[in-house]
Amino acid sequence: MRGIIAMLATVWRIASPYFRSDDRWAGRLLLAAIIAIELGIVAITVLINQWNARFYNALQDRNWDSFVYELGYFCVLAAIFIVAAVYQLYLNQWLQIRWRRWMTQAYLGHWLEGSNHYRMQLLGDAADNPDQRIAEDIRLFIEGGILPLGLGLLNSVVTLVSFSVILWSLSAAAPLHVFGTAWHIPGYLFWAALLYAILGTALTHWIGRPLVALNFQQQRYEADFRFSLVRVRENAEQIALLEGEKAERDQLLGRFARLADNWMAIMSRTKRLTFLTAGYGQIASVFPIVVISPAYFAGAVQLGGLTQTASAFSSVQGALSFFVDAYRRLAEWSAVIERLDGFDRSIQTARQVAATPPVIAVGPGDSAAVEIRDLAVKLPNGTPLVSAQELTIAAGDKVLVTGPSGSGKSTLFRALAGIWPFGSGVIRVPKGAKVMILPQRPYFPIASLTDAIAYPAEPGTYEAADIPGLVAAVGLPALAERLDEEAHWNRMLSLGEQQRLGIARALLLKPDYLFLDEATASLDEAAEAAVYRLLAERLPGTTIVSIGHRSTLHAFHGRRLNLERQTEGAHLREEAATG
Repeated sequence: MRGIIAMLATVWRIASPYFRSDDRWAGRLLLAAIIAIELGIVAITVLINQWNARFYNALQDRNWDSFVYELGYFCVLAAIFIVAAVYQLYLNQWLQIRWRRWMTQAYLGHWLEGSNHYRMQLLGDAADNPDQRIAEDIRLFIEGGILPLGLGLLNSVVTLVSFSVILWSLSAAAPLHVFGTAWHIPGYLFWAALLYAILGTALTHWIGRPLVALNFQQQRYEADFRFSLVRVRENAEQIALLEGEKAERDQLLGRFARLADNWMAIMSRTKRLTFLTAGYGQIASVFPIVVISPAYFAGAVQLGGLTQTASAFSSVQGALSFFVDAYRRLAEWSAVIERLDGFDRSIQTARQVAATPPVIAVGPGDSAAVEIRDLAVKLPNGTPLVSAQELTIAAGDKVLVTGPSGSGKSTLFRALAGIWPFGSGVIRVPKGAKVMILPQRPYFPIASLTDAIAYPAEPGTYEAADIPGLVAAVGLPALAERLDEEAHWNRMLSLGEQQRLGIARALLLKPDYLFLDEATASLDEAAEAAVYRLLAERLPGTTIVSIGHRSTLHAFHGRRLNLERQTEGAHLREEAATG
């Protein structure tokens, strides 16, 4: 019971925000209309049940006029039922897409805001495959779970109440006959349906309970397998150069083997569950006839009453058996709820990490310089990495950061960018200053080359006429003819070409502070020198802070900061610049 209550609380926490959102009135009206139609469909079912008795009695009595009237009556009910069913489906799908659109926007916002997605990875990301959570689990939560299951439950409850009254009255009109003796047991038809449903529900839960965990694992294995295939595609060149095809094939087949083994376990458990549910359904089709038949043969009820009883009994038994019929869907949906709940918790954990002291506080400052005070950069597990006591980088400075590989230079830049909260200390950036960090491997979206260079600015933000000159200036004149071409530029271009385009992006965006994290390391020394001269010419007022190992970089920087390894982490201190 606690598990059910906890699951319902989780469902409410995930589902309810939409009905308090900006789209709440449209969502509420659509949901109210869907529920009203569902109640109307149940009412039509009750009317058809009553029609059933009159129609078959007319057949038994060979009453032609009554027979024709009841056929007309049925046609009217059927027409209303068809219209209601069509519009219920239409409104249901309309609500689904509106709800899914809002949830997708909300989850994307929570995942991406404030570099939360990056911190989730640093923390190990308990919610694996965020793409699956957002693209698939939200859809399954709405389309395959809460709406069909919720409406099914509503239908079952209303049907149970409506037809229980009918069964109770029929029990009085057609008492139980055993060995020629009539036994007046109040509502015995209802109690028979109840016992039958309880037995089926208990057996279904006993056999099908492992499906919840198995379905959860299956979705995880499926997502891991897809992700591994994407990684092979994204790293095709490196795999080919290393002749790693066999290793990749073995790893992929290993992941698929886990997927297949889990699927076989689902198959085995589903087979047992299907044996039960199929047998349960077949017996249910004759069970009410068996129960009421003694009264029929005793002449206590007519043929119409027999068929009405069987129909009402089936409706009550079907309502009580909702759990039996929907068990597999409930198992799959429970796995979806667990995954979305895990994703929520992972998002919250990453958000709290950035807000719970001690953290590195990055914010606007009143001076015209970047100020660092008592900075202690740490790994997520608390291991010291970089420390700096008092450091100022003034406007227009050209600073070179050096140090041994693995000493924390790139992580220092991440802290300056505000995406690395682990540690303590204060970093102040001039208020309103535009800061840009270029990593060693720049990112370009799949878009036209113009939009890829201007990223993350909106298309049209910068003059398109400026971009061909910038691309040519960084040494890629051939690409200046392909600016309107849409492609996967990270895959098509060499790392050196990508780094040149990264410099073109910096020239276009004109930041006040430009941090280069080995952003020219793939260029030869002559090309690198040309890039730095270009930056000095085109961005004369920009503060440039570079991470690099080549001694030739000293000529382009007036200051030098060096990371020196110590017992705990590395300490950042200023050294005399060399020409």
